[in-house]
Parts: sequence; C-alpha cells; structure tokens
Amino acid sequence: MAAAGSDGDGRRGELSSGSAGSISGQTEKKTMDFTANLSGNPFKYLLESLDCSPDKTFFNVSKLQTSDYDTLPYCIRVVLETVVRNCDGVLVKEEDAYKVLEWKNKCESQEVPFLPARVVLQDFTGIPAMVDFAAMRDAVKKLGSDPAFVNPVCATDLIADHSLQLDFTKCVAQNAPSATSADSHRLPSKLSPAKSAVSKSQCRGQSECRGACNVGTTSRSSQEQIENTPMLCPFHLQPIPEPEAALKSLEIEFNRNKERLQFLKWCSKAFQNVTVIPPETGTVHQVNLEYLSRVVMEQRDLLYPDTVLGTDSHTTMLNGLGVLALGMGGIESEAAMLGIPVTLSLPEVVGCELTGLISPFATSIDVVLSITKHLRKAEISGRFVEFFGEGVSLLSVADRTTIANMSPEYGATVAFFPVDQVTLSHLEQTGVGFQKLKTCEAYLRAVKLFRDEKCVRRPEYSKIIEINLNSIVPYVSGPKRPQDRVAVVDMKKDFEACLSEKVGFKAFQIPPEKQKVVVPVTYGHSEYLLSHGCVLIAAVISCTNNCNPSVMLTAGLLAKKAVEAGLKVKPYINTSMSPGSGTVTHYLTASGVLNFLTQLGFDITGYGCSRCVGSSSPIPEEIVTAIKEGELVACGIFSGSKNFEGNRCSCIRANYLANPPLVIAYALAGTVNIDLQTEALGENAQGKKIFLRDIWPSREEVLQVEENIVIPSMFKELKVKIEKQNSRWNLLEAPESTLFPWDHRSTYIRSPPFFQKLDNITAPLQPIEKAHVLLYLGDSVTTDHISPAGSIPRASSAAKYLAQRSLAPREFNSYGARRGNDAVMTRGTFANMKLQNKLVGKTGPKTIHFPSGQMMDVFDAAELYQKADIPLIIIAGKKYGSGNSRDWAAKGPFLLGVRAVIAESYEKIHKEQLVGIGIPPLQFLPGDSAESLGLSGKEQYSISIPASLAPGDTVKVKTTGGKLFSVIAAFDKEAEITFFKQGGILNYVARKYL
Repeated sequence: MAAAGSDGDGRRGELSSGSAGSISGQTEKKTMDFTANLSGNPFKYLLESLDCSPDKTFFNVSKLQTSDYDTLPYCIRVVLETVVRNCDGVLVKEEDAYKVLEWKNKCESQEVPFLPARVVLQDFTGIPAMVDFAAMRDAVKKLGSDPAFVNPVCATDLIADHSLQLDFTKCVAQNAPSATSADSHRLPSKLSPAKSAVSKSQCRGQSECRGACNVGTTSRSSQEQIENTPMLCPFHLQPIPEPEAALKSLEIEFNRNKERLQFLKWCSKAFQNVTVIPPETGTVHQVNLEYLSRVVMEQRDLLYPDTVLGTDSHTTMLNGLGVLALGMGGIESEAAMLGIPVTLSLPEVVGCELTGLISPFATSIDVVLSITKHLRKAEISGRFVEFFGEGVSLLSVADRTTIANMSPEYGATVAFFPVDQVTLSHLEQTGVGFQKLKTCEAYLRAVKLFRDEKCVRRPEYSKIIEINLNSIVPYVSGPKRPQDRVAVVDMKKDFEACLSEKVGFKAFQIPPEKQKVVVPVTYGHSEYLLSHGCVLIAAVISCTNNCNPSVMLTAGLLAKKAVEAGLKVKPYINTSMSPGSGTVTHYLTASGVLNFLTQLGFDITGYGCSRCVGSSSPIPEEIVTAIKEGELVACGIFSGSKNFEGNRCSCIRANYLANPPLVIAYALAGTVNIDLQTEALGENAQGKKIFLRDIWPSREEVLQVEENIVIPSMFKELKVKIEKQNSRWNLLEAPESTLFPWDHRSTYIRSPPFFQKLDNITAPLQPIEKAHVLLYLGDSVTTDHISPAGSIPRASSAAKYLAQRSLAPREFNSYGARRGNDAVMTRGTFANMKLQNKLVGKTGPKTIHFPSGQMMDVFDAAELYQKADIPLIIIAGKKYGSGNSRDWAAKGPFLLGVRAVIAESYEKIHKEQLVGIGIPPLQFLPGDSAESLGLSGKEQYSISIPASLAPGDTVKVKTTGGKLFSVIAAFDKEAEITFFKQGGILNYVARKYL
C-alpha cells in the first residue's frame, strides 16, 4: 500500500520493472488529461499549498462553507472533493458541489457525478475495456491524430487471475486435456496428446478409491476423461497434497490464455496509467487491493483522496482503509477510465458508533460477525455506513477491511472507516516511507478527512446505530448444527443440558444415572479417564472463517504460551491443522509460532478440506472401544463450517465449531464439559493448575505481532512475487508498439467495430426508417437474459463460430474468457435459454426473420437484417435491463444492429449503458404499452428523432400498419444527449483526442 509519493503514482512507480515494464524504441508515452483542467475550474480559488510540502497543492474543500462542511460524514466529504476537483462546467457542474454540501437535506433525492481516482478491474471486465482502448488508438491514428495520446485518464489496475480452470486434480494429476487443432502447437511437449491418455487413474496413496475418478475405459479419449472427472474425489479418507497438480493446471492455463495474457502485457507497456498484476499472484483479495491502494493520490503535485470504482465484489473492503470504494459494472468503470463520471445518488449515511472494550477472549472473527449481525438487523440496504466512536481504534485494519468487505451481507453500499492513526501505523508497516506518511497525514488533516476522537464536533448522520463491544463474547456452534450458537461462558451448562434433554437437534437423552460415567482406558502405556464431552478430534481449518491473520496468530500465540506453561494435549486426541493456503504457513512461520503449534500436535497436514468434509484419520481402536462400552457422547471440535452428526466418525456424536484458539484450548482441556472461566485446562509437571486466562494472548500482543512481523513479511513477499518471481509472465513475449498488432486468426482478442463510422465531424441525428422488431419482450427482462455469461453451449451460434475456426468443444472456454472477442460476444447476446420472445411463443434464443418468415437464432436473423441494411428495434415491458450491471448487455444489442429500444420502464443503470453505447432508450407514455397500442411486433417502425432533442422530449413513432403514437426520449441529462449525438461515449472521447 502506498500514500502519495513523488513518483505521482504510489506503488505504480515501483511496479514498472516487473509488471508494467518499458517499451524500447517506442514513441514516448503521452497522455491527455480531460479531467483536471484547473484553469476552467470555478473552485480554483480553493487551491492551497501544503504547509509541510509547499510544492504540493490541494483543493481545501473545508473552506467552501465551513459550517456545513464540518457536519458532513467523512465519506460525503470525499465525494465533495471529487466533485470540486473535477468541476468542468459540462460533465461536472458547480451546482453539483452545492448539492453535496447540502447532503443532509438532499440525500436520496439528488444525483451527482462521481469520477474516481482509480479503477480496479479483474481480467474478465478488464479485457473488453482495454480492447476498446486499443481499437480507439487505431481509429485516432486513421483520422490523423497521435494514437499515443489515447490512455485511461485515471489510474487503472487490472488483476489477471480470474480465469483459472481446474484441468488437473489430485485424482488425475497425470491427465491433461487433449491438445487439438489451434492450440496444439502451443502446449509444452510433456503435455502433448500422445502422453495424456490415461485410463482409470487411481488416486495416489489410496488403496481403495471408490469414487467416480476411478471410472473410465481405455476406449475413452483423454479429453472425455478430463471433461467428466470430478473436481475432488469425495470418497477419499486422506487427501494427499500434490503441488504438481496445481503447477500443471497453472501451466496449461497460461498456455490456454496466452493470447489474452500477451494482450494484457502489451497494455501494461503501451498505455499510460495502466498496471497489470500478472497471473499466479492472486485474485483481487485483501493484500492485492491494499498493495495497490494509495490512500492519498498525487498527480503533478496535486493531492487528492484515493477513490475507487471496482468490478470485483471485494472492492468494498477498501473502505476499511479509508479509501471510498464502490463496486460497479464494467461499462461504468470503462466510462470512468474515459473520463466520464458515473452518476451517484446521494445516499443516507448511517453512523455506527462503537463503544466499550472488546472482551479479552473475543477474536477478530467474533467482533466482525457480531458487528455484521447488528447491522443486518438494522435494515440499512442501499445506504452508506460510517464508523465512529472510541471503539473504532480497537479494530485493526484487517478487522476493518473484513467488516467493510461484508457490506453485501448487511446490504450497505459502503462501510467506511475514515483514516486515523491506526491506518497510518498500518501503512508504515507495509513499507510506506516517512515522508509519504507525513504528506498523507498533513493533507488529510488539512481537509478534515482524518478521524480524530478528540475532535469536538462530530459529523451528523441520517441515523445512528450503537454497538457496545463489551457485548461481544466468543461463541461455539453445536453440537449438531452450525446455527445452534452457544456462548463459551455457557458451554458447560449447555452441554449438560444436551445430555439430559430428549433426543433432538441439540440433545442426546442420556439417563441421569449414566451422565457421570467415567471409563478408564490405557493408551500408549498411560491410563486416561474418559467421560461425556471428551474431545477425540480437534482440527484447525483456516480456509473459511479464518482468513483474518489475527485469528490464526491468536491460536499460534496461545500454543506458544501453553507449551511454555508446560501443558500438553493428550496423545489419543486426533489433532491437525489444514490451512486454506500457503500464506497461512508463511505468516505462522514468520511470527515464530508454527513450532509451538506442532509441539501440541497441530502440525500442518496439507492445504484442503480434509477434516471439514469428514476425512479424518481413524480414532485409536482402544479409545473407540471405551467410548462404545461407556455409551459416551464423545466430541470433535473444529474451526470449519460443518458439524453434522456422524460426519467425522460414528463414535463421535457431538461436533462443535469454534475459532482456532478455542479449538486448541478445548484440546488442551481434553473435554468440552468445562467452564473455561473458572476451571483449569490442566496441570504442568509441577502440579500447578493452568487456566485459560493464564495463556490467552492479549489483543495488543496479537496486533503487535501482526503489524510488526506478519504484515511487513506478507507485503515484502508479495512485492517480490509480483515484480521478480513470476517467470512465466516475465518470459512472455508481447508486442513493442504503440498500436496493437491484431491477429485476425485469434479467437480471444479482436478489434471491435465501435469506431467504424467515426469521423472528424459529428453527423446530425437521423430518423430510424422502417425498422424491424428483433425481439418482442415482456416484463423484467434482466441483463442475464441479454448478456453472454457462463460456458459456451455446443449448439449455440458462438460455438458454431468457434468450430468453424477448427476449435474442439473442449477449447471453447467460456464467454468470460472470450470477452475480448466481439464476434463471440455478439453471438452470445440474447442467447439465454430462458429468453421469452413473444414473436416465437416459446422460450429460447430464437426470433422471426420477417423478410423470409423463418424462425432462427437471434444472431443469424440480425446478421441477415444487417446485410440488407435494415435497422432493428427491441420492444419490451417494465423494468427492462434489471439485474447486475453488464457491459455486453448494451454492447451486444448495438453490434446486432439494434438502433432503439422501446420499453415501459428501464433499470436505471442499464438505461445509462444503452445511452453510453449509442442506443436511445425510448419509453412508452404512462398508461401505454405494446399491448394497449395493439402492436404485434410484426410491423416496421419509423422513428423521427429531432436534431434539437432534449431530455424528456416526446418522439413520434409510425408503423407500417398505420399506427401513430408518441414515446418519451428517456434521457436524464444534457450530457446523455451529447453522448447519443456523438454515437456513444467511446466516439465522444475518441473525437476529443482528434
């Protein structure tokens, strides 16, 4: 993570040697900034120099209207700064700033333009955006301007690890997909077809694998075997880690996506403001997001807050770092890259006040889940949440980002933690230099964006929710279902109640005379006493609810203190640790606690779901015999997410879920029938009783280790991994040119036709004459019905296109992977099998081609219409385009030849996307519909669009059947009319380069 720096781009300057690279012999990169024209900014009088760095300037928005500004929530202050800084009088107007300043009176009734400092893309959404930029360079060059000027106007980070497919698993590590046709020459020799055929491959280390992975005959091809092999054999008792399987999967994945990755590497070198995080580094998870974050941006010595639009669901976690981050669709993010603001409805901001102290035994997971539970009950859907109060300082940045990342769980758009001293301390541990931190803090304090509990005036919120951290106590779940939560302080009482009560979801109905049964057993030359509640399995599984490092560190420090106090885990207890990734091993080793976990029996057995799915090694026979003889309710305790009865072993009737340190605590005690507050875990060699309070690490100890050892180590490793150790990416060849050399044979990357009609002069609006209806749709047609998604069906138009290029079905890949090829994506538009086109009368991606009267695929009909130069329209009902934002839901119809949509109502975001691509959204007058007007969809339609078109104007529509009716031009603002007249946002921006 980096704050504002002299390189003007934080970490980005450090990435140049690894991911961005340089272009030898290439024309020097140029950029044209459309968003920071300060000379025409009406608020330029607010520009000031920073006291500690006079060469750096900033907009001191706190002086706009001091009394009102001080009452704004911090997140709204950030929005205000973006509006003030980007005010150009056209896309961002002066009155927009005053709307934000009057936020409390105008929230949810006003919309303002929002232009982020950065855009974060994952590769599925990033590829089409970068393809558009590459095509724009071609168009600008063709019209005589310098293509090197074409660059994203804001910093753009693209993470390239979202397309991984599992070709190799533990069951079939030797198998490889059959390399056919177009891709066969790209595979390494060791993965050649001749060596890939394997029949009935048995799982390594398993003497009796009864799973489907053992199915097959020698007559089946390797391709068929791989295609029908399960991801993980569910019948294994002891899955064995096989790193070579992962390495081979990555190798073939790299080759499969070589064209896409070469294009991305060219982008990282050819475009200004673009950083590509290469494959094998990780998806948009916490470390990558924090590594890329600036907190304070700097451009040509101008300081401003880091704000983000991201296309990944994890984007919102950045709000825990004091970075205002919103999840958006691909087309909104691409618009921001082009310098076009997105529309933000001024939200209500709910203040969440954290008070009190956190219980010493409550882990970060307890805190996060408890806060999430409170907010879920508060009904805050669609609102911003901002945290304040003395309790905020008790939360680490990891806690904050986890809470912010869970905002979809409680319905908030944003869960914002303003920057404070905890944030700055975290920044320092990630490697940010002293001068950058000093500049960052000085700027944030100057514009009153630094949270300080000593501040006498608190922001005003729409409403306030108070959460007392004292009320957060650790829980376990069980003994049979994960939803049955038990406070640890009540565990002994609850377990004894489970023994007594009638058999059910929680109880076992043990007769009173048998509840105190004690069974002696000899194991390993020592005698032990077993009773109800005795622990037989204790497993730490860190793949689900334990992604926060502090929880695993708490477990490690607890183990260290237990060993030093002389405690041991009874040898008959089956203990293990199965992290979700090697990152856990890395920070447990770096912090020096892994050895102590091993001494207690919690050594790493592999990376996977072994214990969570019931794959436990056998319980010692003498222990099982004693349990059965005494009819004891024996227990297992796990930190996973499943505790179904009998899931691990038939002799274990009670299974509890707990956080990792509690798993270790109960393993040390040897029983769950214990009051951890008042009863000792055990005795050391000297006979001294050791209580949980004696060995439980304080929150301060855990945070100190996390911030001083783990965080610096993780960021250092990630930096090296990104910049130096990615050998495949470093050796990948990419073009050294300003223009991308399109390969017409490529089925992944293709120059889109959006700029085919681009000219220096904007043509006047033309009427739409005698358009046919491509689709006649009903209500609630979603972007899932419109946009291509998922795998490519073998009988689809896209499949036919790929088959014509000699690709086998195995090589079709997915629509997501081929989002950079408009020919595939256009063929996948309206290809959803659930589509209901009234022209056809049955579900499916079919329509009627009226000139011929034939029913055919939507794409095939559209292609025939375009060859005959016949325009197309879509007729729809209410809520057209509802659902998730998808860029190809607008791009696809445009490339099919759709020149207008007439609907009863629209999903707002999709309507904006239609405008952005150049399709006018027309709306039936109130009370009108296709049915009420008697439209069959078989007519041809002529639409007169006046040159003086304005938002909300009525437009005349005439059909060949003689019907004449009016529709509303459903544009919301003048800027949208401008985009439409220019042929969409892409053409609008391209002309600015001319």
